[in-house]
Amino acid sequence: MTDIVWEAEGLTDQGCRRSHNEDAILERKDDGIFVVADGMGGHAAGDVASQMLVEAIEGMQAGGSFPTLVDRFDDTMININRQIRAHSDEHFGGKTMGCTLISMLASKGVGVCMWAGDSRLYQVRDGEMVQISRDHDPLEELVESGAITPEQADEHPDSSVITRAVGGQPELYLDIIAFDVHPDDVYLLCSDGLYREVLRDEIHQILGNEEPVERTARQLMNLALERGARDNVSVIVARAHEAGED
Repeated sequence: MTDIVWEAEGLTDQGCRRSHNEDAILERKDDGIFVVADGMGGHAAGDVASQMLVEAIEGMQAGGSFPTLVDRFDDTMININRQIRAHSDEHFGGKTMGCTLISMLASKGVGVCMWAGDSRLYQVRDGEMVQISRDHDPLEELVESGAITPEQADEHPDSSVITRAVGGQPELYLDIIAFDVHPDDVYLLCSDGLYREVLRDEIHQILGNEEPVERTARQLMNLALERGARDNVSVIVARAHEAGED
């Protein structure tokens, strides 16, 4: 398989209407680990939950085979789910406290997306953009059946309702999808604060502009902020390169 190295840039902002930022992001480019966590707005200490999750991944060892890393990541998320719930019981009287998770793990030519909630992973390859993750919300079945379009789902009043989150239930079940990673692929991990302000076609156009990832991430963030950014906004843009490329 092709050895891959990563060029990546992550940005997070509280947005224009929120008093603080409940999102947290993590890039471990050398280990091929990228994470966006979105604290559950309106609930107790969503920012604490997202930060607990990111800190757990920061402390996770990355050695061993790629399947071992994926298993270790899953175990880490199961443990942090329990820790978040215990923290809520101790400090918030058991009130709901949690966060969404979108993650990408990659090694050589293989990628794995693991997620809970409605933060997203997009892939751009050869000019085509696909959404790899699928939102955990009541509208996803309508999208998959063709009853409504993804764009209509993003604008629906119930689009902010999620059915799965880290810390949301006693047992955590992450969805997982494996995919090929090709040189020149571009990936976007983002919280819903981005795609509720920026249209899919706009995201596609910006990701496909072949600019440095720092500029691409900043363009996405600036556009969300210019639109009024009603929620916290987080983006990680990662481009795959074949090892040895200039």
